[in-house]
Amino acid sequence: MAMIKNKHITFSLIMVCLIVVSPMAEAQLGLGGLLGGLGGLVNGLLSVVNITGVLFCSPTGALNGTSTPAFANAGVQLQCGRRNTVVSTATTNSAGIFSLPSNLIQMLLSTLLSDCRLVVTTPLSTCNADLASVGNLVSRLTMIGSSVNGILNIIDIIPAGFLPIN
Repeated sequence: MAMIKNKHITFSLIMVCLIVVSPMAEAQLGLGGLLGGLGGLVNGLLSVVNITGVLFCSPTGALNGTSTPAFANAGVQLQCGRRNTVVSTATTNSAGIFSLPSNLIQMLLSTLLSDCRLVVTTPLSTCNADLASVGNLVSRLTMIGSSVNGILNIIDIIPAGFLPIN
């Protein structure tokens, strides 16, 4: 019985060491590609991605030099990959603000930034009748920083800029 208990303790200690050492090795030695899945898994357990933004009734927030109102109750999707698989969804509040919390267990940060996009699924004409009723607003993602809260690394990502796509 003591041998089984020691194996569990040993395994737990090894996992704690990997969790502590792997992110440091990646950051200091550039071993992200070398550690591959282990580095992504360890970072995924400790990192939380928060994708936030404000959506307006036009791609730029202005129309003919006049600022447009916030786009309330608009559907926003995080789509990834060649097939545009929906990973997460949100609805903007009355101020046009959306938030898509996620974790990195599903994917690496580099994949999220290079292979994912935000898509507004509600037609712009819902917000402003003078705007198109077909097509979507689409934006790539950009990381603006990160902060540590306890054992969590919170990575802040925002839209790089919405563009209309037909």
